[in-house]
Amino acid sequence: MADAVVVGAGPNGLVAANMLADAGWDVEVLEAQPEPGGAVRSDRGVHPDYVSDLCSAFYPLGVASPVMRALDLERHGLRWRHAPAVLAHPLPDGRCAVLERDAHATAAGLDAFGEGDGEAWLRLYGLWEEMGEEVLRALFSPFPPVRAAVPLAAAARRAGGLRVLRSLLMPVRRLGEQEFAGPGGPMLLAGSALHTDVFPETTAGAGFGWLLAMVGQRYGWPVPEGGAGELTAALVRRLEARGGRVRCGTPVASVIVRGGRALGVRTASGEAVRGARAVLADVSAPALYGGLVGWDDLPGSLRADMRRFDWDHATFKVDWALSGPIPWSSPEAARAGTVHLSPGMDALTDYSAQLATGRVPSEPFALLGQMTTADPARSPAGTESVWAYTHVPHRVAADAGPDGITGVWDERERAAMAGRLEAVLERLAPGFRDRVVERRVIAPPAFQEHNANLLNGALNGGTAMAHQQLVFRPTPGLGRAETPVAGLYLASASAHPGGGVHGGCGANAARAALAHDGPAGRRLLTPGLAALRRLLT
Repeated sequence: MADAVVVGAGPNGLVAANMLADAGWDVEVLEAQPEPGGAVRSDRGVHPDYVSDLCSAFYPLGVASPVMRALDLERHGLRWRHAPAVLAHPLPDGRCAVLERDAHATAAGLDAFGEGDGEAWLRLYGLWEEMGEEVLRALFSPFPPVRAAVPLAAAARRAGGLRVLRSLLMPVRRLGEQEFAGPGGPMLLAGSALHTDVFPETTAGAGFGWLLAMVGQRYGWPVPEGGAGELTAALVRRLEARGGRVRCGTPVASVIVRGGRALGVRTASGEAVRGARAVLADVSAPALYGGLVGWDDLPGSLRADMRRFDWDHATFKVDWALSGPIPWSSPEAARAGTVHLSPGMDALTDYSAQLATGRVPSEPFALLGQMTTADPARSPAGTESVWAYTHVPHRVAADAGPDGITGVWDERERAAMAGRLEAVLERLAPGFRDRVVERRVIAPPAFQEHNANLLNGALNGGTAMAHQQLVFRPTPGLGRAETPVAGLYLASASAHPGGGVHGGCGANAARAALAHDGPAGRRLLTPGLAALRRLLT
């Protein structure tokens, strides 16, 4: 018997387990896969000499998040590596917008795109310097962020008050049009916004783009030395040093509920594992509600809410082992760890419209990682380990391209979509295909084989759009880790604050478990929040 059982050894589950262990709890983590990590894992499956990251790869929020920083994972073997430049966006005319490690260097490069564009970038970065750290503290706190609200409000007022809020609530296209004369700055912001499933015309897209770009400007977009799995390994080592345990190859079939309270879990083999004080679930909301917890133990309204739950887009990914660096037409792109691939803002809008209408994009916007550029340990000297991914519809209505992709994702469709990505690269880097030694194609259904939470490669645990954020995440309610079952907490990216490897969802679940534990929490906090939830829903 443990004090707490954590279902799932993804980054949120491991962060939650570490925080509970720090509080002196005995913690057991149960993971269905043969190794921990969830979406934070690496292998040599493309080529034995090349390290490839299975899902996530760059971790700007991992180094910026107060939650992750507090764990001090560097003391447990984690080493961050940075590419010479953070992000590049090459354009068809040979120009390239580059997010450099230094803000003034970024600004100097953007001045070549339009008069005053460097000053505009520094103005946006000035907002970050004024209020960025307060934004991070509020973002990764339980909702509502009571303690963080006052300093955030004060910082926002100093930065411009309602005018700043208005700018961040804009579509990212509109912010780019207002602030910049040329396309360089807008593409850095818009590409960053599209790391989620927001479109160039989506309300608050500017806020997403600004946040990720400015985190990159302040902290970089680093990678773990040796592969994404090294971040997971550091979390596991830290947990084990505090007496916690991780059991892999142990899928959980159900949460044991008696009298409205979670008592533990039952594994697929029939083993009952007691969680005397709490059960924390690092699983998607649809996998928890009506899955691990049956509808008989949940309010009727939740069934309808789960039918309305919105996933973010499906993902298609290709990993390559290259014999040499990518031969970019724009040499500046070779210095960046991450490269965004799209010919311009209108192309991003077309791509987004095709996704919204269920069509496989004809000109896919792709995120590409030059992993050996960021971390030389990823492949032999003079070579490059590379990946690129794009989004596709969950249900394919049609193919906007010429290949007749239907969404069955058989060998022909996988090859056709991989070829479409390679064609985008070949236009920007002629000769790219000649350097391919091996490749691995990961179509949407395969992501669930790596991590059951990633339905068709939905990377963010549910849409990042406003209708499923804050008090609406994952369903209308309190926007907190508490669930309708006492002692059970949602610790995955389906909970506030959502997707990204920042540990905030797991930390919020751990904080909730600690707050509800003991006589005061059970007498006051638990019934009080339950009453408020009934009132709101």
